[in-house]
Amino acid sequence: MSYTTLLDRRGVIAVEGSDRVRFLQGMVSNDVTTALPGTAVWTAFLTPQGRWLADFFVFADTEQERLLLDCEQEHIPDLIKRLSRFRLRADVRLTETSMSVLTSWGDNLSPPAGSIHAPDPRHPLAGQRYLLASSPPEVNATPDDYDLHRLALGLPDGSRDCEAEKTLLLEANFDVLNGISWTKGCYMGQELTARTHYRGLVKRRLVPIALAEHPLPARGTPILTEDGKEAGELRSSCNHIGLAMLRPEYVEQPLLCNEHAIETRIPDWLMTALKKEKPL
Repeated sequence: MSYTTLLDRRGVIAVEGSDRVRFLQGMVSNDVTTALPGTAVWTAFLTPQGRWLADFFVFADTEQERLLLDCEQEHIPDLIKRLSRFRLRADVRLTETSMSVLTSWGDNLSPPAGSIHAPDPRHPLAGQRYLLASSPPEVNATPDDYDLHRLALGLPDGSRDCEAEKTLLLEANFDVLNGISWTKGCYMGQELTARTHYRGLVKRRLVPIALAEHPLPARGTPILTEDGKEAGELRSSCNHIGLAMLRPEYVEQPLLCNEHAIETRIPDWLMTALKKEKPL
């Protein structure tokens, strides 16, 4: 069974001009040169101090000689403004498009006709992402259905899980979800990202959690230990599952959210990272 939904909180920026790849390569955390037909790149745009500002998927549209950025719709004007400050004399143009973003997951996935598409590069089970200039096809799932799928895999969703000018990429698991290139060379915010990685200085991580008998409360609700110490806080959630930003030393302890016991569900890919930062 396969599921498809329209991601109505997402939009698309077109990056055109002969310097488009070189320009974006110096701005973001991942290797833009690996964005090819059928291959998308997940990457982040940071402050000079290495703090998260935005993340997006980069698609290559070779027919129109442009890159397409699948990003949060409400952040598009600010993202274009921020990136445009660094154009200088580069032959680059950034414009908002009217394209739609869809995603599918499950078995036997088939891209809609006319779409620019690629697998979600963060996780093998994440599914496919599609960019469409035409009217979206009929769907058989809702954004909430996708949220449940995403959260079960432990995948972050932009500003719902990251805080602008505060969150480090390793805190949001970009290092273990294919969101950082360690070999591409310089980009804005690289110094702190590299130092955090090589020194093992990650003091908190996004961790999948679940609450068995109650829906999770609002984003920002504190996560506490049984003796009242603050272990972290809730980020995005849907029904009974969500992501919490937790200090690694607390992830195996009994934890409470709104006085209800929660379960941490640490996937193997995250367990490896946590062991490097704090023995479990």
